[in-house]
Amino acid sequence: MRAAADASAEDLRAAGHLLAALAERRLACGSAGALLLDRAGAPDGQDALTGATRPAAEARAPVLGLRQRALVETARAAVALLTAESVAARAAGLTTLERRAGAVPDAVLERARDAESDPGLRASIAGAAQAAALSSADPEKRRTAVAAVAAAPSGASLARLRALRGEPAAASDPAFARALDAGIASVERAVRIGDGLAILYNALSFASILFMAAVGLAIIFGLMGVINLAQGEFIMLGAYATWGVQEAFRHVAPGLLDLYLIAAIPVAFGATALVGIAVEALVLRHLYRRPLMSLLATWAVSLFLVNLVRVAVGTQNLQFAMPPYVSGGVPLYADFVVTWNRLFAILFAAATLALTLVVLRRTPLGLDIRAVTQNRDMAACLGLPTRRIDRLAFGLGSGLAGLAGVALCPIYSVNPGMGSGFVIDAFMVVVLGGVGSLAGTLVAALGIGGANVLIEPLSGAVAAKVIVLVGIILFLQRRPEGLFAARRRR
Repeated sequence: MRAAADASAEDLRAAGHLLAALAERRLACGSAGALLLDRAGAPDGQDALTGATRPAAEARAPVLGLRQRALVETARAAVALLTAESVAARAAGLTTLERRAGAVPDAVLERARDAESDPGLRASIAGAAQAAALSSADPEKRRTAVAAVAAAPSGASLARLRALRGEPAAASDPAFARALDAGIASVERAVRIGDGLAILYNALSFASILFMAAVGLAIIFGLMGVINLAQGEFIMLGAYATWGVQEAFRHVAPGLLDLYLIAAIPVAFGATALVGIAVEALVLRHLYRRPLMSLLATWAVSLFLVNLVRVAVGTQNLQFAMPPYVSGGVPLYADFVVTWNRLFAILFAAATLALTLVVLRRTPLGLDIRAVTQNRDMAACLGLPTRRIDRLAFGLGSGLAGLAGVALCPIYSVNPGMGSGFVIDAFMVVVLGGVGSLAGTLVAALGIGGANVLIEPLSGAVAAKVIVLVGIILFLQRRPEGLFAARRRR
């Protein structure tokens, strides 16, 4: 093992062949020298030194005991880590060495770390080297290893340091004990900070999803006073439109498959907006003066859409190809990892908010929507086509729900019943924020999303929703108009 740190690559490969033959009983020893056999028990083989073929009648394969076999496996793993061509083979060798970290010379791991081209595997090798140094007989090397482990804080490094407290070195060496206590305190502090950042990040991503699910509902409810129970199904239609775009790319332009999520944004918005306009034109326009009937009608629409998708596509979860920009993540601090799929949802929600503000504040349609929201009768007297504005606004709110479906595809399971899990939360966001208020919708989504993520680890998912609901009810008792009351002309 010690020679592996200085041996050439050719010598290591040759040693690897011999070790593999020894472990597989293909190395036979006789009076004329060692033979390498093609298989165990073969009648002839090649001389281990000259390569000449000769019979193996008198040669015998040595039988390894448990201790010898462990040494051979460790040596093979070291050779694989240093010479294997594939990353998977080198990673497998490192996994074997980690089980016997105390028997691996530091120089072997240092050489493998310096030669490794894969960043992830290089970090794993560095971690294994630190673990080996923690078991070293040299006190100075152990203290240095403790400092190195503390410099890369994580839950695994905290467990590794805590395990050293029970070793004799921690009791017999005061300097090592002080270094160990300082390292544990530093890692514990970093892990707490990392956990806090992870909670904030998850809360922000969940709030982004809630905002996208509720913003269209806020426009519809604030303008038309319609409680749209089909809003969750519009989210589902947006997700299924995304899946349809993916399948179209898969069959027509497979080389551009990674771009399907971007291409699905206008498709999902347009498809769900058209469905919303059709629902308003065929069903809701007859029921504006009858709120209970409009509530039942949108519930019937939601049931129709769910069963239509079940018949047309099926009830199974859809499979999505995850593009690189929504797959994986990057470690930021301690155990906190910024995952690309949640970051995509956050940025997508921010872009949706910006575009919605532009539509409502800088376009004629937005001006008409704000006018009708403030005073419908006066807007009608001034000549605004309120029925047409209602239809376009319903389409806009439905299209925004479709965009929420696009953002959900890399995070949640997509099936016909996925929308029902968001419609209640969306209504809570709209009511808490204030009917028709975009700013209130944003603040309420952040508050409800953060509260759910903070409470859920302590009491469970169901209890967290109950606690949040009770809090909203108590708040509305004091402020029935919500956080931001909509301005209306009277």
